[in-house]
Amino acid sequence: MGEIIQVGMADYKLARPPDKLITAGLGSCIGICLLDPVSRIACMSHIMLPCSQDDKKSGNPGKYADTAIVAAIAAMKLMGANTGHLVAKIAGGAQMFHFSGSNDFFKIGERNALAVENNLEKNKINLLSKDIGGHVGRTIIFDPATGNLSIRTIKEGEKVI
Repeated sequence: MGEIIQVGMADYKLARPPDKLITAGLGSCIGICLLDPVSRIACMSHIMLPCSQDDKKSGNPGKYADTAIVAAIAAMKLMGANTGHLVAKIAGGAQMFHFSGSNDFFKIGERNALAVENNLEKNKINLLSKDIGGHVGRTIIFDPATGNLSIRTIKEGEKVI
């Protein structure tokens, strides 16, 4: 029986079997799960915002889509992953609140999802599956042994991608 490794908001953690990675409270945030299917080294990131460009002082790469993916790749490589093998699964990006007359600035979930997908493509990481959008929060559990991403919501129960 492995350990369940908790990934906090604006954070990323690594695991290999038999351990699993979990993060809760994904509203507009996105959970990014990267896996080297050969070594079974995995990383889960819980990003909050699409781009670090507007926050030069943060110093927290796990907070943003653009920096979290790069940091995860580097950490996985140090652990022995072959970055040429990496694949991804993502979940989150909900529109949790409705603002009347809102513009794209308030569509943070949508902007996060687009930024994650663009940054995965930029880093040549194949996106295998995704569960994004909607209006419900998610808790996700990633199993590096199987590559399964379990997604739990209050309204929709549990599904695996």
